[in-house]
Amino acid sequence: MRNLLIAIGVLLCGSAFAQEVPEKVDLAVAQEKGCLSCHEGIEKFTGGVMMETIEAMGPDLGDPAGCVVCHGGNPQGLTAEDAHKGTVQDLADAGGPHTFYPDPGALPIAEKACGQCHEGYTERLTKSLMNTEAGKLQGNLWSWGVIDGRRAVYGNYTLVDEDGKTPAVGTDKYKEYMTAYAEAHPDQLPDSMEQVPDVDVEAVSDHPNLAGITYSRQQCQRCHVGVTGREKRGDFRGAGCSSCHVPYSNDGFYEGSDPTIAKDQPGKLLTHQMQGSRKSKVNHNGLEYSGIPTESCVSCHNRGKRIGVSYQGIMEFPYGSPYDEKGGKQPKLHTKKYLYIKEDLHHAQESRPGNPEGGLLCQDCHTTIDMHGDGNLPGTTLAQVEVECEDCHGTVSQFPWELPLGYGEEFGVKAEGDARGLTDELTEEQYLAYEYEAQDGYLLTARGNPFGNVVKSGDKVIMHSASGLDFEIPVLKQIAKDGTWKSPNAEVAMMSVGKHMESMECYACHADWAPQCYGCHVTVDYSEGKTDVDWITNANNRGEDGLTPDAAMGTNGMTGPGKVSETRSYLRWEEPTLGINGEGRVSPLMPGCQVITTVIDKDGNTVAHNETWMTPDAGGTKGVEHAAVQPHTAGREARSCESCHNNPKALGYGISGGRFLNGYDKGFTVDLETAKGEMIPGKTSVQSQPIPSLDHDLSRIVTEDGKQLVSVGSHWDLTGPLPQEMREKMERTGLCMGCHQNMTDENLWDKVNSEKFVNNKEHQEVMDKAIHALSESKK
Repeated sequence: MRNLLIAIGVLLCGSAFAQEVPEKVDLAVAQEKGCLSCHEGIEKFTGGVMMETIEAMGPDLGDPAGCVVCHGGNPQGLTAEDAHKGTVQDLADAGGPHTFYPDPGALPIAEKACGQCHEGYTERLTKSLMNTEAGKLQGNLWSWGVIDGRRAVYGNYTLVDEDGKTPAVGTDKYKEYMTAYAEAHPDQLPDSMEQVPDVDVEAVSDHPNLAGITYSRQQCQRCHVGVTGREKRGDFRGAGCSSCHVPYSNDGFYEGSDPTIAKDQPGKLLTHQMQGSRKSKVNHNGLEYSGIPTESCVSCHNRGKRIGVSYQGIMEFPYGSPYDEKGGKQPKLHTKKYLYIKEDLHHAQESRPGNPEGGLLCQDCHTTIDMHGDGNLPGTTLAQVEVECEDCHGTVSQFPWELPLGYGEEFGVKAEGDARGLTDELTEEQYLAYEYEAQDGYLLTARGNPFGNVVKSGDKVIMHSASGLDFEIPVLKQIAKDGTWKSPNAEVAMMSVGKHMESMECYACHADWAPQCYGCHVTVDYSEGKTDVDWITNANNRGEDGLTPDAAMGTNGMTGPGKVSETRSYLRWEEPTLGINGEGRVSPLMPGCQVITTVIDKDGNTVAHNETWMTPDAGGTKGVEHAAVQPHTAGREARSCESCHNNPKALGYGISGGRFLNGYDKGFTVDLETAKGEMIPGKTSVQSQPIPSLDHDLSRIVTEDGKQLVSVGSHWDLTGPLPQEMREKMERTGLCMGCHQNMTDENLWDKVNSEKFVNNKEHQEVMDKAIHALSESKK
């Protein structure tokens, strides 16, 4: 009871800070107003048919406003304690709330709240990556050497997919496609997964890599929708459905009109309104908006692959500059400070000529299945996300509707079959969202589901954003037909070099940058009974009201053994390395779980010191992993030819070919020394500790002769560095010397040299003449 009252008072109502709310309500007032006896002024959760239905149900349940339809509780209760317990029996008998729900969106009780109208969503979300985080666990434990296979074994919960491989939702084409997909990739779409186990503290002394379980449970798993998240700026959110559909500001303050909700304490929803599709309007602070703001997604997507903050154009950095007017540094956001790099073109408010001003929301590209799941148990992002760039943009030779299903995710096998076409029908669950006119037809995803918001209209493709804006999408084949290329580089790269389109992800070139956090130095300390928040323990100990122990503000919930601290080696952002992703295409890579570990056991003994762990990748490589990534940093101007073909880092050889940062394995001491390096003082301190197994720069993944140095991807067999043959065909470093080696031949050079400075354009003209001359010589 105490925990329930804390949750009610702090999470939802803040009743200890009530503003002119009576401690006890008059019976006549309760009978007239129900929940609004205290909460009068609270915002209607939504509008339209949904709200009308809720309000129509309310009077028969003794609550004219209909609050109990979602929240349960006793609308005739005269005190907060009486009102916030139990439920109306008729409502419970009909499958509604069985007790009071402070957050009706929380899992699994959302089935009895949201699920009254949105049937099946709770089960799908429960099995989705948003909840299980199975891919994150597999990747992290792979790098720690805890697991040695690609199968997604562990999740945040023990779950079984009892209804088989056929998805619960989607078109017939989608279900057929995904059934075959699941059969072909059983490790990535398993039938079941187990809750990741508690760490055996007694075993850590002999098996220090088991500390990776503690690292996952305390650090990595806080972002799943089963819990409410960390009590830090930028991390406040609801649980389950409310994680996305209820707005929380970064500072976490309530700004609505419910007199019972404190406005001076963080951790509250911004306003009691639902954000969702275009039809769900939120009115707040003099603004009206629709759709789910990007920052709602970023409350979770700011770590790991960092796609949320990258989409916004920002990357963490340690300095916190520039100073504010009082000389202070940046406020921390998601516990970090940030540097603006460059936002994704889809996020930018400036669009193409003819399009309105404004950016796209995450949900404009990502479908309901991408976010809610389809009823299967995906073990990795590629198993759940159904969209590819080509689904909207097509290729230079095929319109999107001319492509076969599976284009863009071939997994080493050419996608063949009939053109996917268009459709004028939506799936059943899509009719719950805003319904746009099909016009010439809805475009289809790579797996056969309609984009409910992307339509063909004559020779144009239109995307309807949930924000209310409508955008014309550039279609590559139309650009090729019309000859409206923005630069000759684009025409050559896409029209003339067929291998680019056949074997590369679009974002291999169009990702402007990627966050690169090299070296994840982790200390896990079990000594002296140290503990910290265990997000999986919290997630699996929820009350009957749906709340997990971490929901009570100021507590962070239940803890587990060990205390984690972490830092890094260095940060970069420019020109990511290229490699092969799980689908078999060339993709940007970024540092993944590059764990370098120090473990202190329960007795205070250091049982691992700056240790790296081995993975089975490529016959045995260090777990300082690189991972394929869609960085979500697309730019209109692609990376230059030279940034790949004349760049050792892009090829996998490391920054400047791995010439620098080669002393990790030795460490170093700085003090007075002789010319031969002999330390003069008798007492010195080691400046940088050695990492004995790391004899190369962390940005280097493969040697020039093809030896793979570190793990590249943990989920799929096809992931890895660029193959040797591909690297040899790509590499064009040193081309300048093709001409300039002849500068030592003064007679020859005088004949071709110009006395004046020759700029880039003139250099290109000379090379153009040379290629034409070579052509003439071979006639």
